Amino acid sequence: MSHTIRDQAKLLARVRRLKGQMEAVERALEASQPCGDILNLVASVRGAVNGLTIELIEDHIRGHVAGNEAQGEREEGAAELIEIVRRYLK
Repeated sequence: MSHTIRDQAKLLARVRRLKGQMEAVERALEASQPCGDILNLVASVRGAVNGLTIELIEDHIRGHVAGNEAQGEREEGAAELIEIVRRYLK
């Protein structure tokens, strides 16, 4: 079973919180709130996205790289993770 399916409820809760945070940014912009307040909201969104990303990466490593899969599947999981991290860090 894929870790995203196993942890689906927890991951979806994180995504829904992110949506709420983005809506708060939108409301702040529409209300012409001070830029410092908006920047703090955006920093919160970034932190939440980073937290979600870290959780997914950790689960990927545990399930597809360090798990009980065959060597070829672990190598494929590692290669996939390397590409994802490269894209994320650009």
